[in-house]
Amino acid sequence: MERHRLSIIKDEATYNFEIADYPHHSYGHCKFEVYQDGIFVTGFEPDEHLTLHICNDAGLVDPEVLSMLADEIEAHNWVVYPFDRF
Repeated sequence: MERHRLSIIKDEATYNFEIADYPHHSYGHCKFEVYQDGIFVTGFEPDEHLTLHICNDAGLVDPEVLSMLADEIEAHNWVVYPFDRF
């Protein structure tokens, strides 16, 4: 597992997140788990087009912030498919 830190700014508020990236991820478990101040807030799973979708949401963070976070993770090219299904 790798860990990354990202910040999202929305409406002059800064949201700091820690992203747990599971490079040897398997289906049934989110590839990315997102924490804010050590508390789990959501998980993301890439689809076959490498677009992230929420796969486990604790409902603690504004969905628009989560969407911005997914875009930022995608922009960092952390979403790769080492999976055997392709």
